[in-house]
Amino acid sequence: MQDLKPFWSKLWNSLPEVREFIEGGSDKLSPYTKKAIQSFLNTLESGSSEGSFLEEAALRIREELSSGNAGAFMGAMEEFAAGRSDVLELFFPEALFGGTSPEDQEEFIRKRRTVKVSALNPDPITDPASQMVFTSNVLLTLPPEQYKSRLSESILERVKEVEAEDQKYWFDHPILMGVETEANEMIYGLKGLAETFAWEKSKGHAASDARMTVLLSLSVTHDGLKSLAPEYLASELKGYKGLEDLDIYIFTEEDTERLSELLESLLPASDDADIAEVFGVDGRYGRHYSFLKAVIPLWSIVMNPSVKGTFKIDLDQVFPQDVLEKVTGKTAFQHLSTPLWGGQGTDYKGRDVELGMIAGALVNEKDIGKSLFTPDVPLPPEDMELKGEARIFHKQLPMAVSTLAEMMTHYGEPGMPDGSSSCLARVHVTGGTNGILCSALRKKRPFTPAFIGRAEDQGYLLSVLFDSEGGLMRYVHEPGMVMRHDKEAFAGEAIAAAKMGTWVADLLRILYFSYYASFLDGGAAAVKEELDPFTGCFITEVPMTKVFLRLLLKMLESPDDAGDLLKLAEVQLSPFVSGVENAATVKESWLYEKSGWGRYYDALDLLEKGTGERDADALSAAEKIRERFESCRIS
Repeated sequence: MQDLKPFWSKLWNSLPEVREFIEGGSDKLSPYTKKAIQSFLNTLESGSSEGSFLEEAALRIREELSSGNAGAFMGAMEEFAAGRSDVLELFFPEALFGGTSPEDQEEFIRKRRTVKVSALNPDPITDPASQMVFTSNVLLTLPPEQYKSRLSESILERVKEVEAEDQKYWFDHPILMGVETEANEMIYGLKGLAETFAWEKSKGHAASDARMTVLLSLSVTHDGLKSLAPEYLASELKGYKGLEDLDIYIFTEEDTERLSELLESLLPASDDADIAEVFGVDGRYGRHYSFLKAVIPLWSIVMNPSVKGTFKIDLDQVFPQDVLEKVTGKTAFQHLSTPLWGGQGTDYKGRDVELGMIAGALVNEKDIGKSLFTPDVPLPPEDMELKGEARIFHKQLPMAVSTLAEMMTHYGEPGMPDGSSSCLARVHVTGGTNGILCSALRKKRPFTPAFIGRAEDQGYLLSVLFDSEGGLMRYVHEPGMVMRHDKEAFAGEAIAAAKMGTWVADLLRILYFSYYASFLDGGAAAVKEELDPFTGCFITEVPMTKVFLRLLLKMLESPDDAGDLLKLAEVQLSPFVSGVENAATVKESWLYEKSGWGRYYDALDLLEKGTGERDADALSAAEKIRERFESCRIS
């Protein structure tokens, strides 16, 4: 094995936090955490481990750097060792993607995303109220002590039982049970949709008696909340005024299991994954995200054949209709009616592209007074001093540059696509503010793997990134389709409570995206070429190295939280450290899930064909599916 001691020595000298720790400046760390960090550093240099979590992680790093699979990174290490690059260039070359200035980078990205339009959608959405289903995900967790007084005695007793369970899943800002109704994210988002719909009616973009269909998935942090959550949420909605024009359905894992069984009844037996293994709402973000897309073609078959597509929002987002109309000249529904959605063209490499998806943008509630087009991720100051983990993973820069280049593009301005003969194809999207056509779903069968716990929106595109049959599927950028992001205005407590779990999930994102990209067509290099700088910055040849160096620097940067952070990291990252999860298992899981989604869409084809031909089994299944859908209606 290559002698890595000189590399570690030079690296620690480049990282003031680590250098200070080595020299003894660690008074704020607990003895346990201090010992764990010291053992990690020793094992990196010596290869000697006594079996602790961080020591075993250090061994995985040593293996990774000596495996022969890190060719480009090893070359970068040589440049670093020779003094021809700094530590940020070594670990985060995406900071210089496409140029040395943000302006150069924006232009470079925009040119890569520009599509020459060859055909508009001949049958675009013209009436979103009847031709679309809106979706979102409801995330629920246990109540903090101060909220328990708002719960009924029966619910509170069951909550006490769940509190004895270990937490199974972590989300960015789940709804805290017992929170005041007006601060309940589900209520907030539904109220925003109802107001959006009322505005469209007032402008004549929807019939006065029209209704909007909203499908919600229900995911929980603890298994014991599965049976409790629907009752609690229904009680919060009961009697709430202003949602009368919304048909609201909420799906639990029990509901999706029953739907899966009915679809499976139409298929021959197979060794592929059962539909229920992929079509569900319990688990990490990837699972319910895929469900909320895939359920819409099924809905169109058995509930409303006029449905052409779906649009997902996050429930902490609303359409600021008055500002939209004033600034862009269009309401939300008018933006969704663009014929570019479903159009075709060729990209900068001359490849055929199908714009079967659509994406908008976000503006933070605190910024909308400045401009509707204020990026929700600002560029870091040019003189910003990088500290802690940002020294090796400065994600704010490519995230901000990508936001400006993709989400803030205005068609028709100098140097920009004109919006008719050319447009922008997006790869950087947010979990809400995006949609997909039923035709694209059934043709391409995209999905986010259930192991993805963050950036599920970007993981979705990866599944069909290089599927060229009928054109590469991409998101068309719709300028001005901006939603106001209000999470900081009302969900601050939930965000704070979930902050540590969210950060650790960001580490998992590096591991999963890196291993995922490694087995796609062309390998990680081809995927990064397509997705850099922002989405691609989570793809690397040395994921274990980046993840645990980030963890090390975060612990040193936040010594008061270091112990809790280490414990949570051990819970989440141990499968990778032990080798239970690795590139091979990620590939195996993805292929297995792909087979399950294949069965799902095959079942849809059989259901549609069978009902059209009046086949008794298909008609019976369709009726039972319709009954299950109706049983999920809560408003």
